[in-house]
Amino acid sequence: MFYIYCPYCGEHREEEEFHNHGQAHIERPLDPDSCTDEEWGNYMFFRKNPKGLHHEIWVHAVGCRKFFNVTRDTVTYEIKEVYKMGEQPKVVAK
Repeated sequence: MFYIYCPYCGEHREEEEFHNHGQAHIERPLDPDSCTDEEWGNYMFFRKNPKGLHHEIWVHAVGCRKFFNVTRDTVTYEIKEVYKMGEQPKVVAK
């Protein structure tokens, strides 16, 4: 088990209180109606799954229920940083 810091509650909590919602910072197409089926499928279903640093969206499901971003090492599970939605990461995954 590991602990995650909630940037809204301001506390470290057990991971069971949180849910991972996948890759962060995915840009929605500006005009979805003009996308081809392939472009829309790529946006909807294809995500990075790197070995190493990864930016992820998490939600504090049992606490404040707010979404936030985490930069985490997928090999060691070490959380490098936690930051609110709309903010940019300081630690950049390559």
